[in-house]
Amino acid sequence: MSYFKHESAIVDEGAKIGEKSRVWHFVHVCGGAKIGQCVSLGQNVFVGNKVIIGDHCKVQNNVSIYDNVTLEEGVFCGPSMVFTNVYNPRSLIERKDEYRNTLVRKGATLGANCTIVCGVTIGEFSFVGAGAVVNKDVPAYALMVGVPAKQIGWMSEFGEQLDLPLEGEAQVACKHTGAIYRLKDKIVTKEQITA
Repeated sequence: MSYFKHESAIVDEGAKIGEKSRVWHFVHVCGGAKIGQCVSLGQNVFVGNKVIIGDHCKVQNNVSIYDNVTLEEGVFCGPSMVFTNVYNPRSLIERKDEYRNTLVRKGATLGANCTIVCGVTIGEFSFVGAGAVVNKDVPAYALMVGVPAKQIGWMSEFGEQLDLPLEGEAQVACKHTGAIYRLKDKIVTKEQITA
């Protein structure tokens, strides 16, 4: 085995888990799951059959990642945050053929106890604050807070708020990396740093 699995964890036959990943206490990974390299699954995490988790993701304690959720590389899922996959669930009505896809793009942070309502895309390096409820798509680099979540700013890839307005045209340099972030047409892009 090229990854670490705690003796209390259950990894069903067929699950694919990449090298140097860590599967901690009381985790259950279903047989159809695809998990990348250097992923950490904290205590009491559940990973469904139709789930893809990219390299270098960190899933903290008590997170359930249900079918039709995809995490790209480097996503952070804070403790006890919640994914859903049925928009209008009822115990007495079977809706497994109505699962909605949820995509969390590279480098995004999902804060502790936030809820991601199914069917949305969370943009690259966006930041969802603790306890927020996201029910619509989130732009790349957006900082989202509240219930329902609304955008209050922009975040750098380093994980700090950028001094940019929500709208208009502006640019700012990250004080840690020197990368330039440009705002135009309600979209933030990062200029590549060349050596």
